Amino acid sequence: QIVFAGKSNVGKSSVINRILNRKNFARVGNTPGKTIHINYFNVDKKVYFVDLPGYGYARVSATEKKRWAYLMETFFRENANMALGVLIVDARHKPTADDVQMARWFIASARPMVVLANKVDKLKKSQIDTCMAVIAETLRLPEEYPILLFSAEKGTNRDALISMIENIP
Repeated sequence: QIVFAGKSNVGKSSVINRILNRKNFARVGNTPGKTIHINYFNVDKKVYFVDLPGYGYARVSATEKKRWAYLMETFFRENANMALGVLIVDARHKPTADDVQMARWFIASARPMVVLANKVDKLKKSQIDTCMAVIAETLRLPEEYPILLFSAEKGTNRDALISMIENIP
């Protein structure tokens, strides 16, 4: 399983669609917080792409936030099939406390993980180094967890991500 996580509207479904070069494989919504279940996509009967519910959307009740936290804790504790975690963050913004928590869950799973800094196409070239530094400093990842600039819209570094997926031990 390749597990995709990130806050609401960060582009998880768009990233999945870009990797597969399919427009609507994973449904993309305009309203944040629409994905409330864990979605499993069987890709060519070889691998499952797992789209976790987005987090951090302000208009969600405290009960829903607790349900989400329980769902994530259970998923990471009981999922023995995860081969790679893909944490998607918005390249334009500092990662949130929820992003940091999600990174910790991935790290605790002892599986490979990559951080995708999505929406890099929205940055000026002069902003990229600073944004990457902010992401790295905020998430404080061990060096075996790379950060990859990515654009679901333009396809930036699609091939690099596919290579990571294909070369999972």
